[in-house]
Amino acid sequence: MSTYEHLVVERSDGIGWLILNRPDAGNAFDALMLDELEVAWADLDADPDVRVIVNTANGRAFCTGMDVVQVARDKAAMRKHSRRTRDADLKISSWHCEVWKPVIAAVNGVCAGGGLHLVADADIVIAAESATFVDPHVSVGQAVAYEAITLLRKSPMEAITRMALSGKGERISAQRAYQLGIVSQVVAQDELMTAAERLASAVATNSPTAMRATKKALWRSLDVGLSEAKREASDEIWRLRNHPDHAEGVQASREKRPAHWQPLNPVEVS
Repeated sequence: MSTYEHLVVERSDGIGWLILNRPDAGNAFDALMLDELEVAWADLDADPDVRVIVNTANGRAFCTGMDVVQVARDKAAMRKHSRRTRDADLKISSWHCEVWKPVIAAVNGVCAGGGLHLVADADIVIAAESATFVDPHVSVGQAVAYEAITLLRKSPMEAITRMALSGKGERISAQRAYQLGIVSQVVAQDELMTAAERLASAVATNSPTAMRATKKALWRSLDVGLSEAKREASDEIWRLRNHPDHAEGVQASREKRPAHWQPLNPVEVS
């Protein structure tokens, strides 16, 4: 397990917590945090004791995007990550890092710009009432691309296009994000961590192998056409029928007891 300077990574009762920890900088991405995120996603994904990952942040902000101070003063530090943006080889979010465990984003405050990667690419998003979402790229002469494209899969195009083209001029509130399908639950600020833990605990009771197969099928459907997505989903379903969890789930339900799931096969995790 690695140690981190700009993240807090913890484990408890099947839940992995990946917490952004630059509160004095609005949890903006600097080069070190970006490096650490890639390591942390891999670390939690490889841990057999972690069944679900919660991504949240310390402080008042969730993530305010790239650290513009470092970008302005130390271009060399961000050079690797600039190349990754150019080459479509980002390693910021769980999707970028091919994490096939369930990921919950718990948005505790403002989420801006590049921080939207963590929302767009999470499997489930919940938010505190004070959370807001804004994309300032066009206001500083930059194009909006990756984050907005994925958000279009979750929300009507009108709303995402309006946010992208309004730049700093418009923030989406947590309640509006709920109406648009960007988040699935809004809670009081002081209840966010409890709600995230409760949701993660419920997810963690399920078969790790079945959840992995489900997540792969659902996300793959965004890349391919409907017919191909269904064919690939059928393959995942059929493979699971021969897995011990398939019989165990039925038996546990019949006997009204918690299921004893098999750990993920490391060979299958990719």
